[in-house]
Amino acid sequence: MNISISLGPLAALIAGILILAVPRLLNYIVALYLIIVGILGLVGPGAEHLRL
Repeated sequence: MNISISLGPLAALIAGILILAVPRLLNYIVALYLIIVGILGLVGPGAEHLRL
């Protein structure tokens, strides 16, 4: 039996638990998520590169 875990849902689960435990972490978790998604969007495998 193979068990595979995706990173997105696992990160969401951990973030949700941390937010419930320490609500003040919400700002930092959201900011970190947006930064990571932005960087992956710019340099990730599906990003279209600008050619000037």
